[in-house]
Amino acid sequence: MRITLLSFLTLACSVAFAQNSCDEALAIQAGNHTVDFVDGEIPAMICANNGWGGTAHGEWYTYTAPMQYTVTLNSSLEENFGIDTRVHVYTGTCGAFECLAGDDDAGEGYLSTTSFLVEEGQTVYIVWDDRWDSDGFVFELIESEYVPEPITFTPVTNPGSGSNRGMVDMNGDYLDDVVKISESDGIHISYQNADGSLTPTPIGNTPGTNFPYWSLTVGDIDGNGYNDLIYGGGSGVTFMFANEDGTAYTEQTTDEYVFCQRGNCVDINNDGHLDVFMCHDVQPNVYYLNDGEGNLSFYQVLLEENELAEPHPDTLALGNTPNGGNYGSIWVDYDHDGDTDMFIAKCRGGGSPAKINQLHRNNGDGTYTSVGEELDLDDPVQTWSSAWGDFDNDGDLDVFIGASSFSDGSHKLLMNDGAGNFTDVTAGSGVEGVTSTGIENVTHDFDNDGYLDLLGMGNKLLIGNGDMTFTVVSSDVDNGAIGDVNNDGFLDVLNSSIMMNDGNENNYIKLNMLGTQSNLNGIGAMVHIYTENLGVLTRQVRSGDGFRYMSSLNLHFGLGQETVIDSLVVDWPSGMHDVFTDVDMNTTTNVVEGSTSTSVADVEQFDVVVFPNPATDKLIVDTPSQFQSMKYNIFDIQGRMVDQGNVPQKIINVSTLESGQYILQLDFDGNVIEKSFVKQ
Repeated sequence: MRITLLSFLTLACSVAFAQNSCDEALAIQAGNHTVDFVDGEIPAMICANNGWGGTAHGEWYTYTAPMQYTVTLNSSLEENFGIDTRVHVYTGTCGAFECLAGDDDAGEGYLSTTSFLVEEGQTVYIVWDDRWDSDGFVFELIESEYVPEPITFTPVTNPGSGSNRGMVDMNGDYLDDVVKISESDGIHISYQNADGSLTPTPIGNTPGTNFPYWSLTVGDIDGNGYNDLIYGGGSGVTFMFANEDGTAYTEQTTDEYVFCQRGNCVDINNDGHLDVFMCHDVQPNVYYLNDGEGNLSFYQVLLEENELAEPHPDTLALGNTPNGGNYGSIWVDYDHDGDTDMFIAKCRGGGSPAKINQLHRNNGDGTYTSVGEELDLDDPVQTWSSAWGDFDNDGDLDVFIGASSFSDGSHKLLMNDGAGNFTDVTAGSGVEGVTSTGIENVTHDFDNDGYLDLLGMGNKLLIGNGDMTFTVVSSDVDNGAIGDVNNDGFLDVLNSSIMMNDGNENNYIKLNMLGTQSNLNGIGAMVHIYTENLGVLTRQVRSGDGFRYMSSLNLHFGLGQETVIDSLVVDWPSGMHDVFTDVDMNTTTNVVEGSTSTSVADVEQFDVVVFPNPATDKLIVDTPSQFQSMKYNIFDIQGRMVDQGNVPQKIINVSTLESGQYILQLDFDGNVIEKSFVKQ
């Protein structure tokens, strides 16, 4: 906004030249409209977001909706650059108005854009005022088909004191609790009860040597059945270990200087014990390896120049940029090979290597290799976090990288081809139209339609369409920790208050993951749910997504209007593989590692599931993911081979086959089985 002497002089000189008023408002329809000069009757009230007066004239219009529409008023057009506009939209009649919408500077520069819903036959009044400029300009009125918001949230007061940091189970009952940390009196937990209510409980610890200004991470490091807390502070890392009944915490703070950013709990060396990783803002990253008894050893990533004092000779290559810039780490199995890789969102200005995003591939032998450059993920865009999820329900993890500044790039959406290669699909996805930035970016299914949504980019909610495109919806929900805090099957958001998801009629399933050979939380486990209409729904258990907050360790799947889950498949960090084929919907299910598990050595006894049968355009092969290769041959009823190839992501395309009966021959590392199926 700007206030200039010229604008006030213009107001003073144009009082006698009023051309229209509420009674003489010009009726308009969709299209472009020209304002010659703002010199009509003063607006009835100020509806724009700044709420300031200072206007003497307006230009009045009416619009009557031919059907229910979302209407957009927009002066943010190239021919208007250099002009400052403000608009107000009223319902009611002359002398009895109420504000419906308004805007001052939401467009480019000082131009305006605002959207609002009108019902069929409804008339609204539109007034452009001269608060900043009287000069003429062009505005457009756009009619769009009304799409109701798929989900809404209701704010609920968050009991207890302290900074809201987590929505995660803290007493071992697998119900998400609310975690708050106070600088004056430490930990406050609001425990969720079986009926979805909360019981605020001050734990009474000291706040800890390092307050979690930058991130809170949660996981059961010592394996006693109760989750521990890891504080990422500006000077170091503090661990709060839960006692044997989860009612108190013991502090352990290391001496090493760490300017913490995002922290994660993850089994870094795949020994079955939960380790801790912490991004370092100004030095190479650090991590803490667990000896299996909950004792942690500090490691700092080794510099090639060997600049660190007494570096450990066995440190892993997990971000060794000398001046840091490590902000948002997230552990994901991007290449679907059964082990967990790590992506670092980097944020640092200028030409420093500290601003180049990194992807570190787990080699499966206890080492990691930086592969961001070869996979086109080494963007220089400043970002604090990324969101990884299967946005197109094809069984692999795609990625959204959210910019925190547009100085070196913008938001980016990439599609995984199933083999760990990525294609930039930002254009046309809906992501490219978001002009706001932020530091928190996460993906969850908030409307339970079976497609992952995005929350981030400065508190924007983007509803996933299941095809690598998103629809931006107006929402008053801010970024925060994600979990189901009232146990109704819909994901809520914790920020300054609890934004309670109002829900809808869609189905869901929640999974409590219980590792036996893997870490107790099941962190790193990959879960696929196979359905008839939605495709393959994929989630991975993570401790630490987004930037600051700690979200639920339970897995949540929206299922839309599906009525049956064909199968639920779990690939654990240990290599164990569980398959469940009789799973109830709209429930919470405990998934125990090894319940139905098999390994490569058991392949002859393993009952491979091939579905749907009859098939229309694809077959899904449900089998352990640890096989190095899976090949197939398809024979018709006369025994002639009609198709062959490799099985990408357990899906075989049969759309080109004629209707009839076929034999599917599967070769798992030399172990051959056959299944019959019908092509419709």
